[in-house]
Amino acid sequence: MKTKKTWMQYGLITIACLFLTAFLFLPLVVIFAGAFNQGLNVFVAAITEPDALSAIQLTLLVVVITVPLHTLFGLMAAWALTKFRFRGRQLLITLIDIPFAVSPVIAGLLFILLYGVYGFFGEWLVANGYQIIFALPGIVLATMFVTLPFVVRELIPLMEAQGSEAEEASITLGANGWQTFLKVTLPSIKWGLLYGVILCTARTIGEFGAVSVVSGKIRGMTNTMPLHVEILYNEYQFTASFAIAALMSLFAITTILIKQLVESKQRKE
Repeated sequence: MKTKKTWMQYGLITIACLFLTAFLFLPLVVIFAGAFNQGLNVFVAAITEPDALSAIQLTLLVVVITVPLHTLFGLMAAWALTKFRFRGRQLLITLIDIPFAVSPVIAGLLFILLYGVYGFFGEWLVANGYQIIFALPGIVLATMFVTLPFVVRELIPLMEAQGSEAEEASITLGANGWQTFLKVTLPSIKWGLLYGVILCTARTIGEFGAVSVVSGKIRGMTNTMPLHVEILYNEYQFTASFAIAALMSLFAITTILIKQLVESKQRKE
């Protein structure tokens, strides 16, 4: 029986390694090979030309706006859902999970129907000089919809497992709500919060479907990094498209390394 178990373990490990090689490692090798096949100078030129810089800056700007807002929302929503029992609690949890079930392209279309020129709020927005679709606000809204669950969904199971005894004891000893949150709750959930922030950041950088619908793909203005990769590839600028893709892959690898570091420290604690 021990031999069978060992062979089963080796078989599962081999299958996992083959799967990762075929669907993760080989694509990464192709991306980096395509990015550097004409030398480092061409790679640097591809990621520093004006349209590429604009796409990088816009992507990072969306990250700077989206991630802090979701961090704040995740903390408040997780606190409310785990520390209190109220009517509509399960409905709120269901609403938070909706972005997992809805296609990002459909989400982008919904924002077009709401905030586009001919959308539900379109006439009022145009009359008052506000532009949501084909501009930064639309990109941020679409990205926030897609990435909404990541932080709160990391915190809810953690805070439910910890219970409310520590917070109740703190309040009993005279601490107010803000002091209880800073001194008791936040230290106990810091690794889960950081983990959720990392996942949210990675998803924000790589979001394509919803953003492609609401951005208009205006080069140098509303192109994020994933959209810029698509445009370059469709124009047969393969080296440039692989260069931007390689830069995104470096961001992703950095995110994974940070995630592993967080998990390691969490296990030690």
